[in-house]
Amino acid sequence: MSSPRPKSPRTPVLPKKDDKDESFWDKIGTIGRKKRIKEVQEVQEEGKYAIDSPGSPTAPEIPPEEYSLLDNEARAIIEPRSLEEPRVQELIQVLIDWINDELAAQRIIVKDISEDLYDGQVLQKLLEKLQETKLDVPEVTQSEEGQRQKLAVVLRAVNKVLFGTGQPVTKWSVESVHSKNLVSILHLLVALARHYRAPIRLPENVSVGVVVVKKDAQNQLSHRTYTEDITTTYDELGMRCERDAFDALFDHAPDKLQVVKKSLITFVNKHLSKVNLEVSDLDSPFHDGVCLVLLMGLLEGFFVPLYDFYLTPKDFDQKVHNVAFAFELMQDVGLAKPKARPEDIVNLDLKSTLRVLYNLFTKYKNMA
Repeated sequence: MSSPRPKSPRTPVLPKKDDKDESFWDKIGTIGRKKRIKEVQEVQEEGKYAIDSPGSPTAPEIPPEEYSLLDNEARAIIEPRSLEEPRVQELIQVLIDWINDELAAQRIIVKDISEDLYDGQVLQKLLEKLQETKLDVPEVTQSEEGQRQKLAVVLRAVNKVLFGTGQPVTKWSVESVHSKNLVSILHLLVALARHYRAPIRLPENVSVGVVVVKKDAQNQLSHRTYTEDITTTYDELGMRCERDAFDALFDHAPDKLQVVKKSLITFVNKHLSKVNLEVSDLDSPFHDGVCLVLLMGLLEGFFVPLYDFYLTPKDFDQKVHNVAFAFELMQDVGLAKPKARPEDIVNLDLKSTLRVLYNLFTKYKNMA
């Protein structure tokens, strides 16, 4: 039988001295020691504040690692408080989900948009998937120089796709992406999503606070701050567009928005009831395109052949086909091309759905 495991040596516990046995001079000594300790702590705190204090009450929060700069080097970083903004977090998550959906077949999973994209590996796979082509770059590069060379090839290919030339652009570069500059990476991904009309809804008017830290020859740090717009308001082609009445309703008049939704539901049901269909809300019944196609046939009095659309769509692509077909029918009867994308309707974007239905309401509201 094995011997019992020896216990770790312990510091002997001395019996606690009774307060009654403490002399007057012991008490005086204890008070003096406590006072000196407090004074030392206060001095330490003052010293720490003097070292850490930025010298300005409005100075930005800059992580300590960002102070490691060469002489006359400048570095731009996002203010930490900007990363806590809900719209910024939403944008990052939407982009991550989009990348993971695109690369699911290759079993690539992105968790951190900066850490996982800086070396060009994921960007290469994403561009190859979107462009349906193959880039002539090494599959795996371990050295930092190899990563930069690969990233340079990938970014030249990206720039050629987006702008028709492989020349560098101002919003991203090999240096900024490889240094995990989140602003540059976000600009790059938003541009790709817009160009390829990704089936996602990017939050509009997202901006971040950016701090530019510079180290001069005298080893002194200086900084300036500015606001960088990452997304703005776009139409279905990725171009900037003006805000409309629905933007105002969503932002400032939710009570009036409910009145508009009720009017549109009444209008829709008035015509869908002819084929024994009814909707109770506008959030989801139109996302697969079936009701839109049937509604167009009812409004214009023509039969839509069932082989032209999917009556029971089973996946995202079939739903997009249905909505796009409904948009074609609208243009065939003289309506303007909807500003929304078919993907927006399928993705349950309520504002896009309301815009499409309101255009129909405006033309057919007096129809029996």
